[in-house]
Amino acid sequence: MAGQIPDLHATVRTGTGKGAARQARRENLVPGIVYGGGEDPQPINVKYNELFKRLKAGRFLSTLFNLKVEGQEDVRVICRNVQRDVVKDLPVHLDLMRLRRTSRINLYIPVEFINEEAAPGLKKGGVLTVVRPEVELKVTAGDIPEKITVDLTGLNIGDIVHISDIALPEGTRPMITDRDFVIANISAPSGLRSAEDEAGEEAEEGGEA
Repeated sequence: MAGQIPDLHATVRTGTGKGAARQARRENLVPGIVYGGGEDPQPINVKYNELFKRLKAGRFLSTLFNLKVEGQEDVRVICRNVQRDVVKDLPVHLDLMRLRRTSRINLYIPVEFINEEAAPGLKKGGVLTVVRPEVELKVTAGDIPEKITVDLTGLNIGDIVHISDIALPEGTRPMITDRDFVIANISAPSGLRSAEDEAGEEAEEGGEA
């Protein structure tokens, strides 16, 4: 399970309707609603600065949060919608969905590369080019992997790591299933590539002569 599920702090919003929402915004809060999970909807407020920071960091709609509301048990949620002001493009409301441990969700999971010292291609001066530092997976909310691991042992210059080469944790699968996409590759060092290009050009010129 992921070791660092970020906290999202909120307070209970008293009152409903446009009046309560406008009051929240005057107090530099963003109103929201928490729904699902077999429980009644819960009106909340989130500090504007905290929400704006989260949105700016990216991946807000695909990040699992630990919602902390004073006086209530923590609950895992994922954001399903952020409404924005049509003129200022600033957040004015958000919808959070509670998740059961068995819920299936899409999350971006980071990729870790290990055993670089055991890769002959890197020892020869090759360069590890990471195409996807994170991969979108469908996972179970109660068993989210902290990372997926790529073992570089034995890889040589020109070798490519595809998603099919990675042993994914049980119960997870990639969102992209119609192609075996590339995670990383080991390319030749720039000096060697230049020499090979020059050699190829010379061979072509010799053939034309």
